[in-house]
Amino acid sequence: MKVGARAEWDRLRTVMMHRPGIEMHLGLLAPYASLYERAFNLGDALLEHHKLEYILKREFGVRVLRLKEVIVEAAERDDGFREKLIDAALEWVGYRGSRVEAARAKRELERNSEILDPVHFFNIILLNPLIDLAKGKGARAMYVDIIERQPLSNIYFMRDQQAVTDRGIALSRMSKPQRRRESLLTRLAWDALGLNPVHSTQGPGTFEGGDFMPMGDFALIGTGDRTNREGVEQMLKHAVGFDQVAVVHQPRHPLLGGSTDRMINMHLDTYLNVASSGVVVGSELLLKDAKVEVYDMEGAGAYARSGSGDLLSYLKKKGFRVIDITTLEQMCYATNFLCVRDGHILAVETDRAAKNVLANLRVKAGENPHRYGALLSQAEKDYSSLRLSGNFFPHKRDVYQFDVDAVPMTLTNLTGGYGGAHCMTCSLYRS
Repeated sequence: MKVGARAEWDRLRTVMMHRPGIEMHLGLLAPYASLYERAFNLGDALLEHHKLEYILKREFGVRVLRLKEVIVEAAERDDGFREKLIDAALEWVGYRGSRVEAARAKRELERNSEILDPVHFFNIILLNPLIDLAKGKGARAMYVDIIERQPLSNIYFMRDQQAVTDRGIALSRMSKPQRRRESLLTRLAWDALGLNPVHSTQGPGTFEGGDFMPMGDFALIGTGDRTNREGVEQMLKHAVGFDQVAVVHQPRHPLLGGSTDRMINMHLDTYLNVASSGVVVGSELLLKDAKVEVYDMEGAGAYARSGSGDLLSYLKKKGFRVIDITTLEQMCYATNFLCVRDGHILAVETDRAAKNVLANLRVKAGENPHRYGALLSQAEKDYSSLRLSGNFFPHKRDVYQFDVDAVPMTLTNLTGGYGGAHCMTCSLYRS
């Protein structure tokens, strides 16, 4: 199976996705703690995900692989892989309470592993259960509590557990504990497909795929809340072969009253994306503030710093035209579109997301006006202006003038998890 990507605008051939399940239900019980932006309707989110997959397959001819299906089908046909899945799952089942009953439950699970189906073990890794057992009065009277510890409620954002570079798959080490185990499942998927990652990020390094963009003869790697300096250095040494790499420092949002909210622009693709071989979309407010360090390749795995500046100037020097978006559009995931081929993008309907984003921002500003007041004021001004002009992304004049063909999608619910079509797809192969 072919894997690799040299440019975001090359034709998308194969993606990996994960259709949300019980883990999203658990995430919605505590949206903030689950790294979601807001609560949303699970049933409608699933319909949106079905539609996203359908459009990729039917309209663009993209091969769509699903994480769960890849792992389960491999376990059903390959006894060796099935054992690997079982071993991985058994590491993530915890027991406590009555020593006798906990030992019995553990023995039963191990003894019954030949009977239980692969989905059972996939779900164990997904949910990370802790089984708490206490004996009651009477024959077989038991108190059984099953606690899901850090369920992988964000795993439908398949971009982040790895980056696909010109050299192959580079496995992430996620920054947040809520997401740290996700790469365990995706690593199993790559094993199932016979794909060997070229690198696996090692601690204390952190790296997430939303911070990586291949750009032809160069690449961008973001650093900040999710990807740290050690993670970047590992990527430069082991995972990329581009002539030049620009390391982009996560900008502090200038409208946050001197404070920070790293979630607003957590990854590079939340404020910048590539629509074609000559056009990028981004918030100039943030692009101007995003500092870059430029590194040129000196040999295999060896890069030397050759310059610095800001991201906006760097991209313009590279010959890219910039479609500027407003503060509100950036918060509505305008840049989190998916480029399926040069000049063709699958975009979020930002006007559909705007009301929910504004409502959530008003709550934040009510609780902390100093931090969010200016941001809310600007977002509300943007909303009024964009409504009057009918200029919401992707229905902007520049989109048409720069010859970008945008297929808009309503992802009102799925974006509640803090991401759009780009975040929800791992682009395995572009050609």
